[in-house]
Amino acid sequence: MGKDFIIDETVYSSGNRGKRGFPKKRDLPLIIAELGTSHGADPVKARELVDAAALAGAGCVKFQMVYADEILHPNTGVVSLPGGPVRLYDTFKSLEVPPSFYADMKAYTESKGLLFLCTPFGPRSARELWELKPKAIKIASPELNYTALVKQIAGYGLPVLLSTGVSQLGDIEEALAFFPPEGVCLLHCVTAYPAPERDYNLRTLESLSGVFGTAVGISDHSTDPELTPALAVAMGAAVVEKHFCMSRDDPGLDDPIALPPASFARMARAVNRAAAMSREEVIAAYSRERGEDLVRAVLGDGIKRLAPSEKANYERTNRSIHALWDIAEGEVIEAGMMGILRTEKVLRPGLPPSWAERIIGRKARRFIPAGEGIRFEDC
Repeated sequence: MGKDFIIDETVYSSGNRGKRGFPKKRDLPLIIAELGTSHGADPVKARELVDAAALAGAGCVKFQMVYADEILHPNTGVVSLPGGPVRLYDTFKSLEVPPSFYADMKAYTESKGLLFLCTPFGPRSARELWELKPKAIKIASPELNYTALVKQIAGYGLPVLLSTGVSQLGDIEEALAFFPPEGVCLLHCVTAYPAPERDYNLRTLESLSGVFGTAVGISDHSTDPELTPALAVAMGAAVVEKHFCMSRDDPGLDDPIALPPASFARMARAVNRAAAMSREEVIAAYSRERGEDLVRAVLGDGIKRLAPSEKANYERTNRSIHALWDIAEGEVIEAGMMGILRTEKVLRPGLPPSWAERIIGRKARRFIPAGEGIRFEDC
């Protein structure tokens, strides 16, 4: 049985395990429509997405508060995304909007009876989001190891959804040290776009909840509307998050792997149906429909590990310490010279973010080019 997750006195859970009949509304999982930046900084498009998500059965709409310099170095280069390769730093710059945009979206989302959720990516966006007085905050998988950001968000005292894609148990343990267990929902995730259903290892939900004593959920990047979300609920997911779009042909960064309204509505029905069934009933139903072999593979063995489709992303989509500009050999490294950034494919990774304070004041042993990770041997 999964643990409940509470936001603003509303209780979300995986349903009435083993009981017949549809669960009460308060016992249903929280269904999140992840809009991300698919609005393209257009408030009209953003409202259209919120309206469609509400009609499709979402209980929450999530945005991303993007400032390019909080995420990537300009020298990151081209990054492969679901829609094809892009210069992601430049794209993020084009998606920057003032805090008033998110204030308007929060008001509009809440006017539709939905929970407003947003992901910050650095100290500035976290501070600006906090000033909007949200009811909860989401930390994305690549920022799970961003120690200073996690600590800052923990200080706000809000319920936190913490994605655990491209992470190992030790990474999760370090992040959770800043939170009370009852204040966090760990979202099991596979950081691949799209993520193969067979990589999900959904029994990990039980393992994470048992080891850390938290509520659990799923942030699903697979393209099937039902299989992973419904089976995740059977494994105790109190939260189900899925990317949402008007059309997979739209130009949003994640639109090619997102669910259009009809597919998202199908997912919402499947999630709520699974919440009204016992675990055994859900597994049996999908085994009959999709085959026992597939269902067994999706459920996995419950051991938390990097999924095959995300292994190459470890220490690259996660955060590490990078030089913001050229650092000469012998130069004393100061705080303003460093950024806690995603590495991606072109640049080299640096030391983990938790090392930042230990590097300050040390002399560079060699020339460190702008954008490259600062390694142990560099200082």
